[in-house]
Amino acid sequence: MARYTGPKSKIARKFGEAIFGDDKSFEKKNYPPGQHGNNRRRGKKSEYSVQLMEKQKAKYTYGILEKQFRNLFGTAKRKEGVTGEVLLQLCESRLDNVVFRMGIAPTRSGARQLVSHRHITVNGELVNIPSYTLKAGDVVGVREKSKSLQTIQDSLAANSSVYEWITWNSEKKEGTFVSVPERLQIPENIKEQLIVELYSK
Repeated sequence: MARYTGPKSKIARKFGEAIFGDDKSFEKKNYPPGQHGNNRRRGKKSEYSVQLMEKQKAKYTYGILEKQFRNLFGTAKRKEGVTGEVLLQLCESRLDNVVFRMGIAPTRSGARQLVSHRHITVNGELVNIPSYTLKAGDVVGVREKSKSLQTIQDSLAANSSVYEWITWNSEKKEGTFVSVPERLQIPENIKEQLIVELYSK
């Protein structure tokens, strides 16, 4: 399963925001990486550069590599609605993202690991594909044998996020993907229109 495994603080500094979650290293050095750090003169970015940065930010945020992201864009383009919004909705509907949103894992990479290690069920069936696309009404839960895992318990205890399109039952350790979120409900700071412009060239 291909995924990015390099330094995360460096990537967060490149985009100027903590896209991988809380990061003490980023807080200390919230300027672009490089030998000259903050003192380097940075010229005005071209239109292409701005669009490319936005696409890379979306890919790193959701943990998707180029080929898969391009395929998602193709799917979004074929669907009804605004292409950029549909693209983000497809990213939000991924199983690993929903596991992260429910608080079962503290990060998306952690959620991806839980899914691929067969700790997560969808509608009572084990699913180990992180990119699995959920539909409205699907029930995502922790496998019975995995409910006592300390990492899952710690993550759920620390989670305080609430999303309108997800419900969570703490007793059963399962939640429902109520509906595909509207763009206003997606908290990620991504300018999806720039990604559409880039792929449309």
